[in-house]
Amino acid sequence: MILLLIALSGLLFLGIVTVLIQNARVTETLRSLRDQSRSRDVEDEGRRSSLETTLKTLEERLRAYEGLLRDFEKERAQKFGHIEKELMAASQATTRLQETTGHLTNILGNVKLRGQWGERMAEDIIRYAGLLEGVNYQKQETLSSSGSRPDFVFLLPEGRVVNMDAKFPLDNYLRMVNAATETEKAAFEKEFLKNARARVKEVRGREYINPAENTLDFMILFIPNEQVYGFLQEKDPGLMDEALREKVILSSPFTLYAVLSVIRQAHEHFRFEKDIQKILGHVDIFLKHFETFKIRFGDLGGLIEKLDGKYRDVAEKSFKNIETKVRHIEQYKKGQGSEAVGVLPDPEEE
Repeated sequence: MILLLIALSGLLFLGIVTVLIQNARVTETLRSLRDQSRSRDVEDEGRRSSLETTLKTLEERLRAYEGLLRDFEKERAQKFGHIEKELMAASQATTRLQETTGHLTNILGNVKLRGQWGERMAEDIIRYAGLLEGVNYQKQETLSSSGSRPDFVFLLPEGRVVNMDAKFPLDNYLRMVNAATETEKAAFEKEFLKNARARVKEVRGREYINPAENTLDFMILFIPNEQVYGFLQEKDPGLMDEALREKVILSSPFTLYAVLSVIRQAHEHFRFEKDIQKILGHVDIFLKHFETFKIRFGDLGGLIEKLDGKYRDVAEKSFKNIETKVRHIEQYKKGQGSEAVGVLPDPEEE
């Protein structure tokens, strides 16, 4: 029985020791788990802080991107609105151009209207060049000797004139431009070049160059379109030489402006020369008057010198004598009497 109790006590002791050992292990395990938990909490805190920093940075970037997107959208809307306005303006300009082109086609298709259009364009260039109607040029003036009637007569110094015709055949040129086939285009081109040469000979035969009318030895034929003028130079360069041999100057709008500028400068130089002659005449008259003035001025100087001599004579002699008499009178009035008067000698008078 005792042995049984001892055995049970031993077993109980062993159990208690075992439990204590296990409890110590559990405690150590719990402590380790607690330390690990704290370490994980620190790591989690660091991760959370890092994550918050990352999220904050990301949020700031997103806000910046959002601002950029808003600015871009605003700028895009403004540019789109500007482009829309430009497209609308271009559309309106295209519409006006189509209307003008249609109107111009109608004008060029009518011989009378085409002539009026050429005259109007020429007159616009003339006015832009600074020439005045009735002063520098005349319109539709009939020439007395030949009865011809140029569209414009440019007035030059010393009564000289230059005549200009502003009508040019464009029918076949328009047909060439609107031709449907290359064959038709070539045919109309050939006819147009023939028309141009015939026009040069026609205006040359109208006596626009006539010594009886005091004209210069050439005339001007106006071509109211730069494209037509360039086409003639490209396709028929010999036409220009032939026109010059006929003493006809072919002028486009640009070259006409240059010719008119020369005419205007000739007027200005002539007027300047006339003004110079007038000025020189006035200078001669002035020099004559100046010579007379010098003579009279010299005479006046002589008289002034004589007067100066008389003045000095009066101031130095007569005035001093009178002044002495006055002092005598003043002394007498103060009671000095005749004795005082006799003290002062009288200056001699001449």
